[in-house]
Amino acid sequence: MESIEVKELLEAGVHFGHLTRKWDPNMAPYIYMERNGIHIINLYKTAAKIKESAEALHKIAASGKKILFVATKKQAKDIVAEKAGAVSMPYITERWPGGMLTNFVTIRKAVKKMASIDRMKKDGTFLTLSKKERLQVDRLRAKLEKNLGSISDMTRLPGALFVVDIKRENIAIREAQKLNIPIFAMVDTNSDPRQVEYVIPANDDASKSIDKVLTIITSAVADGLAERKSDKTEKKGKEEKAGKSEKKDKVEKEEKKEKKAVAKKVTADEEE
Repeated sequence: MESIEVKELLEAGVHFGHLTRKWDPNMAPYIYMERNGIHIINLYKTAAKIKESAEALHKIAASGKKILFVATKKQAKDIVAEKAGAVSMPYITERWPGGMLTNFVTIRKAVKKMASIDRMKKDGTFLTLSKKERLQVDRLRAKLEKNLGSISDMTRLPGALFVVDIKRENIAIREAQKLNIPIFAMVDTNSDPRQVEYVIPANDDASKSIDKVLTIITSAVADGLAERKSDKTEKKGKEEKAGKSEKKDKVEKEEKKEKKAVAKKVTADEEE
């Protein structure tokens, strides 16, 4: 996991909040001061909260569960796609599909539809369609890819949700709350932190701020995945070793049995 330096958070502009008249009173514990009509976030508390969230997400990734990243705002979508994609985690950067979590079965059917179209193109069925039908299928495939392509590997509900801007992604927040999925989020001074379990008080509008926080978070996720892979390899090695040991014991037992049988036969021959 990357180290969390307050100086680096400061340089990334993580401390800039919203105008004081737009603030949410519940963010008061995370606000350091007011400057020129803008609230300044306490970066020491931000650093502590990032560390707490990173450690929790590390454990979730190590357990084998997926973490769904959500950010549909312009300045965040490309960063989220890059960072989440780098650690093979699902993400939503286009419009949030209603029922994405609460009606997951239907969403999975749409994802399977993409796979079905791909199979049609591979086995030649696609070429038997008319030109108009092929165009319609291509448009449908492109639409599905744009909205759901990034979650095609998510075969079950995620173990956690990471959100940039909880006010904008309020539908995603509500769905996760209904299903008791833990929510991690960058929360600016204009939002209510009570909506999420893991609050990261930070500027959720600046690309540099978003990039900095996500770099630390995805680094922790990557470490969790590496730990899981290491544990799997170690377990496999132990199983193979145990298997070889068991096989060796079996061979030795058979050899002893065979020697006893030979000795018994020799003794019987001598008695005769």
